[in-house]
Amino acid sequence: MDTPRLTIVDHPIVRRDLTVLRRLGTPHGTFRATLSSISMHLAYECLRDLPVSEVTIETPLEQTLGHELRGSVVVIPILRAGLGLVDGVLRLIPDARVGHLGMYRDEESFEPVSYYERTPRFIDSARVLVVDPMLATGGSAEGAISILKERGAKDIQFMCLVAAPEGVLRLNKAHPDVPIFTAALDRELDENAYIRPGLGDAGDRIFGTQD
Repeated sequence: MDTPRLTIVDHPIVRRDLTVLRRLGTPHGTFRATLSSISMHLAYECLRDLPVSEVTIETPLEQTLGHELRGSVVVIPILRAGLGLVDGVLRLIPDARVGHLGMYRDEESFEPVSYYERTPRFIDSARVLVVDPMLATGGSAEGAISILKERGAKDIQFMCLVAAPEGVLRLNKAHPDVPIFTAALDRELDENAYIRPGLGDAGDRIFGTQD
C-alpha cells in the first residue's frame, strides 16, 4: 500500500525481521540485532532519492566515472526507543550526523512532552531522517518535526517500524510535506494508545527493561 505520504516497505527480509520483532519470546539481544537489520533496509528506501555527483576515479585497470553523495544526512532519533534505529542508518551512511530529541508520552493525555533537544548545525541544508519504532498517536512525531522545522530543517522524512492509521492521519495533516516510511500499517490503537497488533513497548524490548 502506497500513498503520496506513506510508503510501506514490502520486502521479504523486512517481513522476516518484523516477524522476529513482533514475536513475544524474542530476547532483547536478538531484538536489538534484528532492529539494526530492518532499519538498514528501511533507510535504504528512505534515502533512495539522495542527490549524487559524478566523479572521475581510477580503477586498477582504467579511468571511469563514479558517483558520490551530494549533501549531508542527519539522523534524529526520538528518545529513547529511536536509538535502536540509528545503527542501521549509520551502516549505510557512516558519516551521517546524529541529533537527539527526548520526548515522552503523558499517560493521561497521550500527548508528547519534550525534555531534551540536541541537533547538529546546518540541518537547513541536510536530509533529515527522524526515526522512532512506533507511529502510534502521532503526537511525538508531530512535535519532533515541528521542533526541527523551527530550527530550519526543510527536507524531512519520518521512518518507523509499525504505524497506526491514527498516527499516519495526524502526521499527514500536521506535516503534509513529510513522507512516512514504515514496515507495516497495523490495525488500530487500543484504549491505552498502543498499536495493535504492534510489538509491545519497543524501548523496553530494546534495552531489556520490560521485566
